[in-house]
Amino acid sequence: MKNATMEGNKNELMKIENIYQDIRNKIITARGKMLKHIDTTMIEVYWYVGKITYELSENSAKKSYGKKIIDELASKLTNEFGSGFSSVSIRRMRRFYTLYPIWSAVPTILSWSHFQELIRLDRKEERNFYELEAIKSNWGYRELSRQINTKLYDRYLISPNKEAVLNESKNGIIEKNPEEILKSPYIFEFAGLKENKNYLETDLEKALLSHLTDFLLELGRGFSYVSSQQRIKIGSEYYYPDLIFYNRLAKCFVIIDLKIGKLTHQDIGQMQMYVNYYKKLK
Repeated sequence: MKNATMEGNKNELMKIENIYQDIRNKIITARGKMLKHIDTTMIEVYWYVGKITYELSENSAKKSYGKKIIDELASKLTNEFGSGFSSVSIRRMRRFYTLYPIWSAVPTILSWSHFQELIRLDRKEERNFYELEAIKSNWGYRELSRQINTKLYDRYLISPNKEAVLNESKNGIIEKNPEEILKSPYIFEFAGLKENKNYLETDLEKALLSHLTDFLLELGRGFSYVSSQQRIKIGSEYYYPDLIFYNRLAKCFVIIDLKIGKLTHQDIGQMQMYVNYYKKLK
Protein backbone atom coordinates (compact mmCIF):
# COMPACT_ATOMS: atom_id res chain seq x y z
CA MET A 1 0.00 0.00 0.00
CA LYS A 2 2.85 2.35 0.87
CA ASN A 3 4.65 1.57 -2.42
CA ALA A 4 1.46 2.21 -4.38
CA THR A 5 1.04 5.60 -2.69
CA MET A 6 4.65 6.55 -3.41
CA GLU A 7 4.25 5.50 -7.03
CA GLY A 8 1.08 7.58 -7.31
CA ASN A 9 2.79 10.66 -5.89
CA LYS A 10 5.71 10.14 -8.28
CA ASN A 11 3.38 9.94 -11.28
CA GLU A 12 1.55 13.05 -10.08
CA LEU A 13 4.81 15.02 -9.78
CA MET A 14 5.90 13.86 -13.25
CA LYS A 15 2.57 14.98 -14.66
CA ILE A 16 2.89 18.43 -13.08
CA GLU A 17 6.48 18.67 -14.36
CA ASN A 18 5.34 17.81 -17.92
CA ILE A 19 2.57 20.43 -17.75
CA TYR A 20 5.04 22.95 -16.39
CA GLN A 21 7.52 22.28 -19.21
CA ASP A 22 4.70 22.55 -21.76
CA ILE A 23 3.59 25.97 -20.47
CA ARG A 24 7.23 27.05 -19.98
CA ASN A 25 8.02 26.36 -23.63
CA LYS A 26 4.91 28.24 -24.68
CA ILE A 27 5.99 31.31 -22.68
CA ILE A 28 9.55 31.23 -24.03
CA THR A 29 8.26 30.97 -27.60
CA ALA A 30 5.84 33.85 -26.99
CA ARG A 31 8.54 36.13 -25.60
CA GLY A 32 10.69 35.49 -28.66
CA LYS A 33 8.12 36.87 -31.09
CA MET A 34 8.15 40.37 -32.55
CA LEU A 35 7.59 43.26 -30.11
CA LYS A 36 4.55 44.62 -31.95
CA HIS A 37 2.72 41.36 -31.29
CA ILE A 38 3.66 41.12 -27.63
CA ASP A 39 0.23 41.96 -26.19
CA THR A 40 -1.65 39.51 -28.41
CA THR A 41 0.97 36.85 -27.89
CA MET A 42 0.87 37.07 -24.09
CA ILE A 43 -2.95 37.07 -24.10
CA GLU A 44 -2.73 33.85 -26.12
CA VAL A 45 -0.36 32.43 -23.50
CA TYR A 46 -2.78 33.40 -20.69
CA TRP A 47 -5.64 31.80 -22.64
CA TYR A 48 -3.57 28.66 -23.13
CA VAL A 49 -2.70 28.46 -19.42
CA GLY A 50 -6.40 28.90 -18.65
CA LYS A 51 -7.33 26.13 -21.08
CA ILE A 52 -4.81 23.65 -19.68
CA THR A 53 -5.70 24.27 -16.03
CA TYR A 54 -9.45 24.27 -16.73
CA GLU A 55 -9.29 20.93 -18.54
CA LEU A 56 -7.20 19.41 -15.75
CA SER A 57 -9.69 20.59 -13.14
CA GLU A 58 -12.65 19.29 -15.13
CA ASN A 59 -11.03 15.90 -15.66
CA SER A 60 -10.04 15.56 -12.01
CA ALA A 61 -12.30 13.70 -9.63
CA LYS A 62 -11.15 15.89 -6.76
CA LYS A 63 -11.30 19.67 -6.70
CA SER A 64 -8.37 19.68 -4.29
CA TYR A 65 -6.25 18.05 -6.99
CA GLY A 66 -6.99 20.89 -9.41
CA LYS A 67 -6.07 23.43 -6.73
CA LYS A 68 -2.82 21.61 -6.02
CA ILE A 69 -1.86 21.63 -9.70
CA ILE A 70 -2.50 25.37 -9.97
CA ASP A 71 -0.47 26.11 -6.83
CA GLU A 72 2.44 23.93 -8.04
CA LEU A 73 2.44 25.50 -11.49
CA ALA A 74 2.22 28.98 -10.00
CA SER A 75 5.26 28.32 -7.83
CA LYS A 76 7.33 27.03 -10.74
CA LEU A 77 6.27 29.69 -13.24
CA THR A 78 6.66 32.53 -10.74
CA ASN A 79 10.20 31.43 -9.93
CA GLU A 80 11.17 31.76 -13.60
CA PHE A 81 8.83 34.39 -15.05
CA GLY A 82 7.77 36.63 -12.17
CA SER A 83 4.60 37.50 -10.27
CA GLY A 84 2.37 37.52 -13.36
CA PHE A 85 1.84 33.78 -12.87
CA SER A 86 0.70 33.66 -9.24
CA SER A 87 -2.09 31.26 -8.22
CA VAL A 88 -4.57 34.15 -8.29
CA SER A 89 -3.42 35.15 -11.79
CA ILE A 90 -3.71 31.58 -13.10
CA ARG A 91 -7.27 31.36 -11.74
CA ARG A 92 -8.06 34.56 -13.65
CA MET A 93 -6.62 32.92 -16.78
CA ARG A 94 -8.83 29.89 -16.20
CA ARG A 95 -11.91 32.10 -15.92
CA PHE A 96 -10.77 33.99 -19.03
CA TYR A 97 -10.73 30.69 -20.93
CA THR A 98 -14.16 29.63 -19.66
CA LEU A 99 -15.65 32.92 -20.92
CA TYR A 100 -13.65 32.94 -24.18
CA PRO A 101 -13.26 29.23 -25.03
CA ILE A 102 -12.61 29.83 -28.77
CA TRP A 103 -9.27 31.55 -29.30
CA SER A 104 -10.13 32.84 -32.79
CA ALA A 105 -13.11 34.71 -31.28
CA VAL A 106 -11.02 36.56 -28.65
CA PRO A 107 -10.90 40.32 -29.52
CA THR A 108 -7.11 40.68 -29.18
CA ILE A 109 -7.32 44.41 -29.95
CA LEU A 110 -8.00 44.66 -26.20
CA SER A 111 -5.25 44.28 -23.60
CA TRP A 112 -5.00 41.79 -20.76
CA SER A 113 -5.91 44.62 -18.38
CA HIS A 114 -9.19 45.06 -20.31
CA PHE A 115 -9.96 41.34 -20.05
CA GLN A 116 -9.31 41.33 -16.31
CA GLU A 117 -12.10 43.89 -16.01
CA LEU A 118 -14.44 42.07 -18.40
CA ILE A 119 -14.13 38.66 -16.73
CA ARG A 120 -15.44 40.16 -13.48
CA LEU A 121 -18.85 40.40 -15.15
CA ASP A 122 -21.15 37.39 -14.92
CA ARG A 123 -23.81 38.53 -17.38
CA LYS A 124 -22.78 37.67 -20.94
CA GLU A 125 -24.86 40.48 -22.45
CA GLU A 126 -23.24 43.02 -20.13
CA ARG A 127 -19.76 41.72 -20.91
CA ASN A 128 -20.44 41.87 -24.65
CA PHE A 129 -21.72 45.44 -24.32
CA TYR A 130 -18.59 46.72 -22.56
CA GLU A 131 -16.31 44.75 -24.86
CA LEU A 132 -17.91 46.31 -27.95
CA GLU A 133 -17.93 49.83 -26.51
CA ALA A 134 -14.29 49.54 -25.41
CA ILE A 135 -13.31 48.67 -28.98
CA LYS A 136 -15.55 51.24 -30.67
CA SER A 137 -14.62 54.09 -28.33
CA ASN A 138 -10.97 53.09 -27.90
CA TRP A 139 -11.30 52.97 -24.11
CA GLY A 140 -8.19 52.38 -22.06
CA TYR A 141 -8.26 50.01 -19.12
CA ARG A 142 -9.12 52.73 -16.60
CA GLU A 143 -11.91 54.12 -18.80
CA LEU A 144 -13.43 50.66 -19.11
CA SER A 145 -13.16 50.17 -15.34
CA ARG A 146 -14.81 53.55 -14.77
CA GLN A 147 -17.69 52.78 -17.13
CA ILE A 148 -18.29 49.42 -15.44
CA ASN A 149 -18.17 50.95 -11.94
CA THR A 150 -20.63 53.70 -12.92
CA LYS A 151 -23.07 51.07 -14.26
CA LEU A 152 -23.18 52.36 -17.84
CA TYR A 153 -24.78 49.14 -19.07
CA ASP A 154 -27.65 49.28 -16.56
CA ARG A 155 -28.23 52.97 -17.27
CA TYR A 156 -28.22 52.19 -20.99
CA LEU A 157 -30.84 49.45 -20.56
CA ILE A 158 -33.36 51.56 -18.65
CA SER A 159 -32.91 54.81 -20.56
CA PRO A 160 -35.41 55.75 -23.29
CA ASN A 161 -32.63 57.75 -25.00
CA LYS A 162 -29.86 55.19 -25.29
CA GLU A 163 -27.75 57.27 -27.69
CA ALA A 164 -27.66 60.15 -25.23
CA VAL A 165 -26.41 57.85 -22.46
CA LEU A 166 -23.57 56.61 -24.68
CA ASN A 167 -22.63 60.11 -25.81
CA GLU A 168 -22.58 61.39 -22.25
CA SER A 169 -20.29 58.55 -21.21
CA LYS A 170 -17.78 59.39 -23.94
CA ASN A 171 -17.53 63.16 -23.66
CA GLY A 172 -14.60 64.67 -21.85
CA ILE A 173 -13.61 61.67 -19.75
CA ILE A 174 -9.87 62.24 -20.07
CA GLU A 175 -9.76 66.04 -20.16
CA LYS A 176 -12.05 66.38 -17.13
CA ASN A 177 -10.39 63.57 -15.19
CA PRO A 178 -6.79 63.20 -16.42
CA GLU A 179 -6.12 60.52 -13.77
CA GLU A 180 -8.19 58.21 -16.00
CA ILE A 181 -5.10 57.68 -18.16
CA LEU A 182 -3.22 56.02 -15.29
CA LYS A 183 -3.17 52.31 -14.56
CA SER A 184 -2.94 50.61 -11.18
CA PRO A 185 -0.76 48.67 -10.90
CA TYR A 186 1.88 49.01 -13.58
CA ILE A 187 3.77 45.83 -14.48
CA PHE A 188 7.41 46.31 -15.48
CA GLU A 189 8.50 42.70 -16.01
CA PHE A 190 9.94 43.70 -19.39
CA ALA A 191 12.67 45.66 -17.58
CA GLY A 192 14.27 42.38 -16.54
CA LEU A 193 14.76 43.34 -12.88
CA LYS A 194 14.46 40.43 -10.47
CA GLU A 195 12.47 40.73 -7.25
CA ASN A 196 14.06 41.01 -3.82
CA LYS A 197 17.27 42.61 -5.07
CA ASN A 198 18.94 45.77 -3.76
CA TYR A 199 18.35 48.10 -6.69
CA LEU A 200 18.90 51.83 -6.82
CA GLU A 201 16.36 54.19 -8.35
CA THR A 202 18.89 54.90 -11.13
CA ASP A 203 18.92 51.16 -11.95
CA LEU A 204 15.15 51.19 -12.36
CA GLU A 205 15.28 54.34 -14.52
CA LYS A 206 17.97 52.89 -16.82
CA ALA A 207 16.05 49.64 -17.18
CA LEU A 208 12.82 51.43 -18.12
CA LEU A 209 14.51 53.74 -20.62
CA SER A 210 16.38 50.87 -22.24
CA HIS A 211 12.97 49.32 -22.96
CA LEU A 212 11.25 52.59 -23.85
CA THR A 213 8.82 51.09 -26.38
CA ASP A 214 7.62 48.54 -23.82
CA PHE A 215 7.46 51.29 -21.19
CA LEU A 216 5.22 53.46 -23.38
CA LEU A 217 2.95 50.50 -24.11
CA GLU A 218 2.61 49.80 -20.39
CA LEU A 219 1.90 53.46 -19.57
CA GLY A 220 -1.13 53.37 -21.87
CA ARG A 221 -2.72 55.52 -24.56
CA GLY A 222 -1.49 58.91 -25.70
CA PHE A 223 1.92 59.03 -24.01
CA SER A 224 5.03 60.47 -25.65
CA TYR A 225 8.47 60.65 -24.11
CA VAL A 226 9.88 64.12 -23.36
CA SER A 227 13.05 63.70 -21.29
CA SER A 228 14.80 62.12 -18.31
CA GLN A 229 16.61 64.03 -15.54
CA GLN A 230 15.41 67.32 -17.02
CA ARG A 231 17.06 70.19 -15.18
CA ILE A 232 14.66 72.77 -13.78
CA LYS A 233 15.47 75.76 -11.62
CA ILE A 234 13.23 76.56 -8.66
CA GLY A 235 14.39 79.59 -6.72
CA SER A 236 18.17 79.38 -6.59
CA GLU A 237 18.35 75.57 -6.76
CA TYR A 238 18.33 73.02 -9.57
CA TYR A 239 16.19 69.87 -9.51
CA TYR A 240 16.02 66.82 -11.78
CA PRO A 241 12.67 65.02 -12.13
CA ASP A 242 13.35 61.45 -13.23
CA LEU A 243 11.02 61.17 -16.24
CA ILE A 244 8.80 63.59 -18.15
CA PHE A 245 6.07 62.50 -20.57
CA TYR A 246 3.32 64.33 -22.40
CA ASN A 247 -0.15 62.87 -22.85
CA ARG A 248 -2.04 64.15 -25.88
CA LEU A 249 -5.42 62.86 -24.63
CA ALA A 250 -5.23 64.58 -21.25
CA LYS A 251 -3.33 67.49 -22.83
CA CYS A 252 -0.88 67.69 -19.96
CA PHE A 253 2.62 66.76 -18.86
CA VAL A 254 3.07 63.68 -16.70
CA ILE A 255 5.98 63.85 -14.24
CA ILE A 256 7.36 60.59 -12.86
CA ASP A 257 9.72 60.41 -9.90
CA LEU A 258 10.90 56.86 -9.24
CA LYS A 259 11.09 55.65 -5.65
CA ILE A 260 12.43 52.40 -4.22
CA GLY A 261 10.80 51.76 -0.88
CA LYS A 262 8.30 53.70 1.19
CA LEU A 263 6.90 57.04 0.02
CA THR A 264 7.59 59.92 2.43
CA HIS A 265 5.97 63.31 3.03
CA GLN A 266 9.17 64.85 1.67
CA ASP A 267 8.72 62.93 -1.61
CA ILE A 268 5.15 64.17 -1.91
CA GLY A 269 6.22 67.75 -1.19
CA GLN A 270 8.92 67.58 -3.85
CA MET A 271 6.46 66.25 -6.42
CA GLN A 272 4.02 69.04 -5.60
CA MET A 273 6.84 71.50 -6.17
CA TYR A 274 7.44 69.99 -9.63
CA VAL A 275 3.72 70.18 -10.43
CA ASN A 276 3.54 73.84 -9.39
CA TYR A 277 6.58 74.61 -11.54
CA TYR A 278 5.04 72.96 -14.62
CA LYS A 279 1.68 74.63 -14.09
CA LYS A 280 3.32 78.04 -13.93
CA LEU A 281 5.99 77.78 -16.62
CA LYS A 282 5.12 74.90 -18.98
